[in-house]
Amino acid sequence: MLKVACIGAGYFSQFHFDGWRRIPDTQLVGVTNRDRAKAEATGLPVFDTLADMLAQAQPDILDIIVSPEGHADAIRTALKHPLKAIICQKPFCTSLEEAQQMAALAAKADVPLVIHENFRFQPWFRAIHAQIAGGAIGQVLQATFRLRPGDGQGPQAYLARQPYFQKMPRFLIHETGVHYVDTFRYLFGDPQAVYADLRQVNPVIAGEDAGFVLFDHPGGVRVVFDGNRNLDHAAANTRCTMGEGLFEGTKGTLTLHGDGSVHLRSFGAVAATEVLPPDTSPNFGGDCTYALQAHVADAIVSGAPFENSVQEYLTVIQIEQAIYSSSQNKCKVEI
Repeated sequence: MLKVACIGAGYFSQFHFDGWRRIPDTQLVGVTNRDRAKAEATGLPVFDTLADMLAQAQPDILDIIVSPEGHADAIRTALKHPLKAIICQKPFCTSLEEAQQMAALAAKADVPLVIHENFRFQPWFRAIHAQIAGGAIGQVLQATFRLRPGDGQGPQAYLARQPYFQKMPRFLIHETGVHYVDTFRYLFGDPQAVYADLRQVNPVIAGEDAGFVLFDHPGGVRVVFDGNRNLDHAAANTRCTMGEGLFEGTKGTLTLHGDGSVHLRSFGAVAATEVLPPDTSPNFGGDCTYALQAHVADAIVSGAPFENSVQEYLTVIQIEQAIYSSSQNKCKVEI
C-alpha cells in the first residue's frame, strides 16, 4: 500500500483526490492547505503544516497541488523526509533557474520528482500516438491543434473556476500551451525551432489569450498550435478535449473531434473509420489525472521509468521561453 499525502486543496485538487481514491493499493493519508476549511472539506486528515504532515503521516508519495510560488519551498521541505516520489503540478516553479535548482536537489536526494503534466495521458493522444507508431498514417508531415475552450470572453472570464488566470502576466502559453508543448514532444520528439505570434484579445486579463505557434520537429514534421480561449468548438463539453486536431501523414489523416473520438481517413479516401470512440468519462480530460497518477504508482512498484520526470520537463520550460522570445522579437527561435 502506497501512502499519499497532498499539499493544496484548490479547484483542481478535486481531480487529484478522486484519482488517488480509485487507484488500487494507494491510500490518501493527509492534506494540508493554507485555507484550513478547504482542507477539511476533503474529508481527509488535516495537518497544519507540510512538515507536520510528512513527519506524522509518513507518506510514500507527496502530491504538490499548489501554485508555482509554493513549489520550491514544498520540495525543499519534502526532501527532508524519506519519499518514494514527489509529484508537482505545472506550471513548474517560477523560473527555469528555480526549476533547475529543484531538479538538482531531487537528484541529489535520489527522490524521483515527476511533473503533473497530464495532457499526454489523455486517451485520444495515447490513441493517436499508437496509430502513428503503428504506421497508420505513414510518414507524418504535419499536425494542427486548434485550442478553443470558449471560456475567455467578458469581464467574468475564469473568475468562477480559476480567477488567478486573469492576473497571470503570461497566460495562454505558460498556463495552457505547455500542455501541448509536452504532448507534441510525446508524439513527435523535441522541437528544433519555434515561431510564435501571441496576442491579447480580452482586455480584462493581464496576459496573452490567443496566438499561433509553429514548431519544427525532427524528420521534417511541422506542427501548428492555434490557440484562442475566446472561441469555442463543436462539443457538448468544450473542456473535454479543449479543441480539435489534425495529424497528417503520407498514408492518411487522424482527426481528433471535440467529443474525444479519433477517426482515421486513409489517403485518397473520403470516408473515415473510428479508432477511438467518444469519451464517456465524467472526469476532466478523459480521466488523465487518474492515468498519470496510476502511471506513477505503477512505476514506483515496477521500477519502470517515469514519464515527465523533472529533468525531462526542463525541456518544456526551455521551449516555453523560446516561444515568448519568438513572439517578442518577431523571429524564429532555435531550441
